[in-house]
Amino acid sequence: MKVEQISIFLENKPGGLSLVTKTLKDANINIRALTLADTSDFGILRLIVDHVDKAKKALKEAGLAVGLTHVVAVEVPDKPGGLNGIIEILSKAGVNVEYMYAFIERSGQNAVIIFRFDQVEQAIDVLLKNGVTVLPGEKVYSL
Repeated sequence: MKVEQISIFLENKPGGLSLVTKTLKDANINIRALTLADTSDFGILRLIVDHVDKAKKALKEAGLAVGLTHVVAVEVPDKPGGLNGIIEILSKAGVNVEYMYAFIERSGQNAVIIFRFDQVEQAIDVLLKNGVTVLPGEKVYSL
């Protein structure tokens, strides 16, 4: 039920992001979702891609600092309050959301949101016990 997310540490300067996107393009890797957070000195680019191992290898060969993190893809009802329902389930169970971002595809009538939790296994268990759809990595990579 976990999704592998690639994290890349980039200097905050022109051309850093271009190196990542060109490397992935040249390796025929498709980006499925991404988020970029920055400070004055560096940025952290987080990616969900269709071929994780191939992407990780290509990015490392390009000289980039690459890490792998497990995140969770959750179907969220695409209606007012849909996200709030998920957040309340997690809050009542004492699970902290470290960060989250939207996925580029919909799954049926639902949006897909990528979550990073402080307690990944507990979060998955709580979500499943409350009838929330957690998408397996294989499905997410192919959306």
